[in-house]
Amino acid sequence: MTTNIITEQMTRLGQQIEHDSFAVVDAEAGAHAYSAEQWPVVRRMIHATADFEFNGLTRFHPDAIAAGVNALLGGRPVVADVDMICVGVSKPRLAHFGVVTHQFISDSDVIEQSRRADSTRAVYAMKKARQFGLLDGGIVAIGNAPTALLEVIRMIREDELRPALVIGMPVGFVSAAESKAALEQIDGIPWIITHGRKGGSTLVVAALHALLALAEQRQQHAQKPHAN
Repeated sequence: MTTNIITEQMTRLGQQIEHDSFAVVDAEAGAHAYSAEQWPVVRRMIHATADFEFNGLTRFHPDAIAAGVNALLGGRPVVADVDMICVGVSKPRLAHFGVVTHQFISDSDVIEQSRRADSTRAVYAMKKARQFGLLDGGIVAIGNAPTALLEVIRMIREDELRPALVIGMPVGFVSAAESKAALEQIDGIPWIITHGRKGGSTLVVAALHALLALAEQRQQHAQKPHAN
């Protein structure tokens, strides 16, 4: 495997453990239907959870990987539904690309607005992100709240919102599977989802780390001298 400077573990032993873990995932997963660019995302999700069902449950819009990598290389913001995602993604890796994460779920104005509307904080957190101009061209990363994903889908359909990529992986029993199925029906906006009830912030963080690694590989390739 190619070793990245920024998006790898910081020590040689850490790198070796991670690479050995990926090798175990590759061996035990066996044959799969993912492309060479999609598989690193799925592999890291399996690595983060030890759950091989994500080999099959993870689904990609055809343009998802390219869109995510380009957004990261362009320093576009990542808007999460919960702070767990912002905390979980490596700050040095994000800083290398000039990417900043945002979440508004605990803001006092978001809480007050959701109470007045008898809605969820997640819905008004996405509305606030839209007001700040963070969603158009940014990466939307949802691992907890189906209502956040449903609100983003509404904005896409009704308000012509155009995120660069939507990572839709809310977990749960109420509207989680349905929200992801709705996102899967959208053709014009790239997305990555986990089919069904399974999901979670850990998976979103894993997917983002995989995309950051792919972005660094693209960056390294672009910096290499090419023969005429």
